[in-house]
Amino acid sequence: MAESLKNKTIKGLGWSALDNAARYGMQFMIGIVLARLLSPNDYGLLGLVGIVTVVCTALVNGGFTTALIRKKDATDDDYNTVFICNLAMSVLLYGVTFLCAPLIAGFFEREELIPLVRVSSLGLIIGALGIVQQTRLTKRIDFKTQTKITIVATALSGIVGIGMALTGFGVWALVGQQLTSQIITTLLLYVFDSPLAHGRGDGGEAHRWLPRLRFSIESFHELFGFGWKMMVSILLDAVWKELYQVVVGKFYNPATLGQYTRAKHYAQLFSQNLTAVMERVTYPVLSSIQDDKERMVSAYRRMIRTSMFITTVALFSLGAVSEPLIYCMIGPKWHEASTYLPLICITYSLYPLHAINLNMLQVQGRSDLFLGLEVIKKIIALVPLFIGAFIGIMPMLLTNIVIGIIAYFLNSHYSGRLLGYSSWMQLRDIAPSYALAMVIALSVWFLKYLPLNYWIVLPMQITVGAAVFFTFCKSFKMNEYKEIKDVLTRKI
Repeated sequence: MAESLKNKTIKGLGWSALDNAARYGMQFMIGIVLARLLSPNDYGLLGLVGIVTVVCTALVNGGFTTALIRKKDATDDDYNTVFICNLAMSVLLYGVTFLCAPLIAGFFEREELIPLVRVSSLGLIIGALGIVQQTRLTKRIDFKTQTKITIVATALSGIVGIGMALTGFGVWALVGQQLTSQIITTLLLYVFDSPLAHGRGDGGEAHRWLPRLRFSIESFHELFGFGWKMMVSILLDAVWKELYQVVVGKFYNPATLGQYTRAKHYAQLFSQNLTAVMERVTYPVLSSIQDDKERMVSAYRRMIRTSMFITTVALFSLGAVSEPLIYCMIGPKWHEASTYLPLICITYSLYPLHAINLNMLQVQGRSDLFLGLEVIKKIIALVPLFIGAFIGIMPMLLTNIVIGIIAYFLNSHYSGRLLGYSSWMQLRDIAPSYALAMVIALSVWFLKYLPLNYWIVLPMQITVGAAVFFTFCKSFKMNEYKEIKDVLTRKI
């Protein structure tokens, strides 16, 4: 049984990682082309639009899906009830957004935001149509199917975006890319839901699930009892993340916001990519063994050590090569983004640690603690927002690192107390990863000051970083490196 779960987890992590790597890798390549064709101002306008759509999406995607994944015996009534709730919420929010578009444009003093907000918000309804289908795939740890969908949707939407950019659509190319991706993803979620036709589904049904207008009050109360706290928590987190966009967009200008969002995007490629992989796989896996504390703690500890090993090395390395990398990829007009990127990378290096600790609270059914922690952290996080508004972006990013450390101790305290794996035990486990990451970063950082072209400096930095990484791992016999290597070797 244990070996079966381990294999299932490894397969889930592998396909989920491939899913995210395909999505973000293709987006990364497409983004390089688009960043060269479009201006920082175009990306800044999309960032302003994203403030609205991200918050609304958090409401639509909120706690119901989390509650569905956690429930071991989800039924047709549960799925249909969640589908109806999500769709109704998306339609309501789209109506509110449509009416409020002039107010949003007035706040940022950019009249062109009115049609941009109204069109891009259609993605709320499109996405809501496929949320339950995606939840069912996640519940079965079926990321192979999701990977296929991701590759097709990302490739086709990228073609649309680049085509629109080449023909002079400007920021509308980015909106077109997003909507195309959402439409294709939703359609393919229904097309590829065939595994349910060949066996029993999550709730015991032996048929392919399609939504029906069947609402169950009993299902609503059961799922909402757990889910509403998660929905509020997710909403708080989304609002807070977008407040940084609000501060930069309101107190500076769209071009500066474009620089900031580009830097954040590159950091997210590594941090939130891995975090999403860990969250999507570990939550259903840990939920399935929530009654076996010893196994759960062992899995929990292993996940933290492995995820932080990958994240710290990747993000510290990215921050260290930020200037040559951005210059070579998207050109000198994005130089400002390269100055923000190292600080954002340090902050984001903690994200998988936050996510896994909070995942454990969800698995234990402590959505009340999850919500309470989110409220406390958001109050504390007012500090960098004020600094960003009245002092500057760089001081805001520096303060954000401190806030991230405080948030870690808050997150890990309660999950550690519930399971006997304290904050300091976690720090001892991840200290070697941070040490390795800092050694690599310092080794390559100073190479950028050589009197050489960045096209020569960047390959030198990558070569030196790789050499330091392998030398350090082999010299100190790092378990995380050996474990990842063994898993990859077996798969290959």
